[in-house]
Amino acid sequence: MTGQEPHAIEIDTSKPHPARMYDWFLGGKDNYPVDEQMARQLLTLDARGRDMARVNRAFMHRATRWLAEHGVRQFLDIGTGIPTEPNLHQIAQQAAPEARVVYCDNDPIVLAHAAALLRSTPEGATEYIQADARKPETILAEAGKVLDFEQPIALSLLALLHFIDDEDGAAALVGKLVDQLPSGSYLVLSHTTGDFNPEGAAQARAMYKARGMTLRPRSRAELTAFFDGLELVEPGVSLSADWHPELGEVIDVPGDEPIPGYAGVARKP
Repeated sequence: MTGQEPHAIEIDTSKPHPARMYDWFLGGKDNYPVDEQMARQLLTLDARGRDMARVNRAFMHRATRWLAEHGVRQFLDIGTGIPTEPNLHQIAQQAAPEARVVYCDNDPIVLAHAAALLRSTPEGATEYIQADARKPETILAEAGKVLDFEQPIALSLLALLHFIDDEDGAAALVGKLVDQLPSGSYLVLSHTTGDFNPEGAAQARAMYKARGMTLRPRSRAELTAFFDGLELVEPGVSLSADWHPELGEVIDVPGDEPIPGYAGVARKP
């Protein structure tokens, strides 16, 4: 494992962190009162916060399964989050035991649990990189120690880009990463949107800003733009819950309103 060693970990519990809030929404225990407080405030804007997290998680499982079934044997997951089983490598290696997976995150609490991310099959490999998503050169250099950049790689940026604003280089970040992937690789994205409740999305964005964090919901067209130059897998950019539900783990959400998140998978020609 690269980066800091566990004994050097310093976790800031003075302000909420998206990874720990996501953990709380999923029912995990690796979060702090400050995370729960903000998560509960977000629930006042949309009571389905837990469902949103579960729907996103289920999309990751289905997308990984689809990729493994279509011959992908290498995965680079940036913005990994706190381990919640089954993890991406478990899904991939269940379908293809020889799959190689590199996780990347910059949250110290993820580093503290990185051992759970490193339980590979004997035939495959898993590794964890402690690095900021905004430093693609560092990530690519470290990932190259485990992954073969001459062979297709699935790059996952799941529920990550909505924490990076346009002026902070979200599009450039995706471009730099995809440019280094060989032909036959895939880009996997999931993202929150304000398309169905613009007022609530604006309130959530203000809530994040007040705590020194970024939230940038994007429209379907804005998310689709990240896939420019790539070949979208059917059904294209869709609601996360609608992406290949036949692959399993469809989350039953009460009510008729869609969960406000889009997702897509695209191939690099």
